[in-house]
Amino acid sequence: MTDNRNSFSSSMGFVLAAAGSAVGLGNIWRFPYLAARDGGGLFLLIYVVLALTFGFTLLITEIAIGRRSQQGPLTAYKFFNKRWGFIGHLSFIVPCIIYPYYCVIGGWVLKYFCTYITFQGQEAVQDGFFSQFITAEWTPVLFMLIFAALCFHIVYRGVEKGIEKYSRILMPALLIIIVFISVYSLFISHTDEDGTTRTGLQGAAIYFIPNFDGITLKRFLMIAMDAAGQLFYSLSIAMGIMVAYGSYMKKDVNLGKAVDNIEICDTLIAVLAGLMIIPSVYVFMGTEGMSAGPGLMFVALPKVFDSLGIFGPILGILFFLMVLFAALTSAVSILEACVTSVIDRFHWSRRRSVCILAVIGALFSLLVCRGYNDLYFEYTLPNGAVGQILDIFDYVSNNVLMPFLSICTCLLIGWVVTPKLLVGEMRLNGYSFHRKTMYVIMLKYVVPVIMAILLLGAFGLY
Repeated sequence: MTDNRNSFSSSMGFVLAAAGSAVGLGNIWRFPYLAARDGGGLFLLIYVVLALTFGFTLLITEIAIGRRSQQGPLTAYKFFNKRWGFIGHLSFIVPCIIYPYYCVIGGWVLKYFCTYITFQGQEAVQDGFFSQFITAEWTPVLFMLIFAALCFHIVYRGVEKGIEKYSRILMPALLIIIVFISVYSLFISHTDEDGTTRTGLQGAAIYFIPNFDGITLKRFLMIAMDAAGQLFYSLSIAMGIMVAYGSYMKKDVNLGKAVDNIEICDTLIAVLAGLMIIPSVYVFMGTEGMSAGPGLMFVALPKVFDSLGIFGPILGILFFLMVLFAALTSAVSILEACVTSVIDRFHWSRRRSVCILAVIGALFSLLVCRGYNDLYFEYTLPNGAVGQILDIFDYVSNNVLMPFLSICTCLLIGWVVTPKLLVGEMRLNGYSFHRKTMYVIMLKYVVPVIMAILLLGAFGLY
């Protein structure tokens, strides 16, 4: 048991691993298309406010739960109150649902990276390239398995030699590529056949400057709910991940400072991801291109790269390499949350736990892949959206289980256990906790209400 439960070697190792989990496809893929769809600046403003309040509260709560209990998510909540142990089961189920379809999307990213690095980027521009790939019989399965094998290798090596070691390499590389492409996107321009010229700076203005024209209360609430829902992915909260990583944190680490660093790193990269994508799409495709939705990264961006001449393929390689790094660090953290739970609950070795969960995850990933082929069907979700297997997995985890899990966590720590216990964990070794008052108010009152509203929206009740 002792050999299985490793720990991060330093505070920096923890921050890089936790930030690597937070900075995943949620930031690189999901954040930009939501920002584009929801008016850019207004979405960004709401997101930042929520990240500093609602996101901070859940993030610090989950990490403190992990470090206080020294347990994985499956058993950590039972440590505080046996009657509330069901929260642990929920926090184990969520990453188990997410991991299979995350590997599938990671396989898509790997396919695009391979397409560009073999100098076949023009194929990605062709209409139907994306749909033809995901509906193919075995090609998406192959790329999914390669991506899953990379995740398996890193988690199999453990916390310090696997997760921390690779995070120290991937996170700085990821940040460098994001900053480069973000700066580059500001200085591009394009003139249409009718003589209309659009620049990256104009696109950045749309992204950063809030536009309140025609905003109704209902529209504002919908944007706020999108931003709140995005925080689950952006900060890796309500997935059991931060509980698992918190359990690997040494007691002499300044918890408050570490959480602040994660929050800053995640928010910065989310903002840069939008700056990297939205101005580029606006320059070459106008405001119409910004409405591409979830396909913004896989459909719209290859067209942008194709418009950049000889430099386009190089930028395509860098971009999809960066997205691959982001997807890998997040998928690793999701698998690790499951592995930690199994180790603590059943006292299995790390090797046995990783092998069993990796095989189960691959089988469900195969099911998701086939959902675009011979298992294809359309199902109308309670919120009115029509989806396939992947969309159902995402809906159940992100729209239903995560808000419910967050409500239960707030009730347990805010009212049953009381916040004093985790505040004490924050102040361990004499460290200060400057946002204590805000934390307690958000935990007991504000966050549960926000989560309840999200849950109502998931069932189409507004």
